[in-house]
Amino acid sequence: MPLFFCNIIPFLGQTDFSTPLIIVFLICLLAVVGFEFVNGFHDTANAVATVIYTKALKPVIAIPWSGFWNFMGVFTGGIAVAMGILKLVPLDALMNLPIGVGACLVLAVLLASIAWNLGTWYLGIPCSSSHTMIGAMIGAGLAFSWYYGGSGVNWGKAEEIGLSLILSPIIGFGLAVLLMYFIKHVIKYHALFHIPTGENDRPPLLIRGLLITTCTLVSFFHGSNDGQKGVGLMMLILIAFVPAKFALNHSIKNEKILLDLNQTEQVFRSLAQTNSSKQEDFTLLIDKIRKAKIHLNLKSETDKKHTYEFRKQIEGLVASIKEVRSSKDLKLDKYNDEILMSSQKELSNVVDFAPIWVILTISIALGLGTMIGWKRIVVTIGEKIGNEHLNYAQGVTSEIVAASTIGLSTAFGLPVSTTHVLSSGIAGAMVASGGKENLNNNTLKNIGLAWVLTLPVSITLAILLFMLFHLFI
Repeated sequence: MPLFFCNIIPFLGQTDFSTPLIIVFLICLLAVVGFEFVNGFHDTANAVATVIYTKALKPVIAIPWSGFWNFMGVFTGGIAVAMGILKLVPLDALMNLPIGVGACLVLAVLLASIAWNLGTWYLGIPCSSSHTMIGAMIGAGLAFSWYYGGSGVNWGKAEEIGLSLILSPIIGFGLAVLLMYFIKHVIKYHALFHIPTGENDRPPLLIRGLLITTCTLVSFFHGSNDGQKGVGLMMLILIAFVPAKFALNHSIKNEKILLDLNQTEQVFRSLAQTNSSKQEDFTLLIDKIRKAKIHLNLKSETDKKHTYEFRKQIEGLVASIKEVRSSKDLKLDKYNDEILMSSQKELSNVVDFAPIWVILTISIALGLGTMIGWKRIVVTIGEKIGNEHLNYAQGVTSEIVAASTIGLSTAFGLPVSTTHVLSSGIAGAMVASGGKENLNNNTLKNIGLAWVLTLPVSITLAILLFMLFHLFI
């Protein structure tokens, strides 16, 4: 947290914000830190429930261990998921409207998410922080579109993310069943199916190492996926309030950007000559590059208009490069493809970025949150999903499935529900062990009800909060 204030306080001194606006700005920033903190203790159970209930680690060791690897996951996990979250809302429209509008949207998203997360945590119901936040962003986006017109939600991105959230628990359940059957009928290592009874009934060294390893992986991948959502929200706040400074990565030198633009232009000119039917299309793309070069020299950390224009041009150019590289109708040799691939990556870094202090702040908030309030959800996952105590095989199975599913989702830049993946993994392992009668129907109904209600409740809360805050801008 000292890092957070060290970066924010000097920055506030350089702005011309009024005192009320500074207060709102700080509330927004603290709210996103609070959201990630709540996310930490709400979702800690996903990683530590199995090691605690199989006696592989004591809570006093498991919680800080998980917290550390959550921290490392955020810090080293990249920003692909964060940028996916950022693209759910009408960022371009926000940059052209008064700052108070952005504040309404951001606060509505954060407070709706925190309220539902705290409510489900208090009741001990595993609930997806991802689901909650996506619903809140859709609700705030809808309210935004009612007031200001246009599309307040990127429905293409929302569909992509929604599909990921829906399919991940189904995949988790199925994979857990298959893996559990494999362990039962192929490996047949009887020690894996032991249910610990006493305080000192600990797993054998090999099994214990496997349980701790899978706990570590789930913690790390949880940080790399869920932590990035906090990074995305923090960047949304910074861009909404100070677009000229944070809408572009000003640390990348103009000379480097110009080099990538020139290389892209050369490839487009070459493709225009070898693909005569597409000559007009490439002429338009070359003209876009020419305009981007003009705005490259005009953009600055204080010029909102030209910075906004340049961001739009770079985003459009990156999308065009992707289309050219994926087109089957173009004669694109390996050399030119490599140049375009490099330009696409480098130009993406101009608009898709997060300062290191933002990543560190979210990392610390998630790591600290992991160490507080963990017990309510752990008890539900460890004791109440099935009608019997977790055995070693069930713990290992659910953690392997969760770690692999979350890790792959992070690699593809898709937010996924850690809670739903692990809960469904435990359910799948229980079913494979003793059939569906081995499941606790009451707990599953509560989890299922929370899953069904999360989207409509968070959408509604965000809409109402946006309308309430909008009265005061």
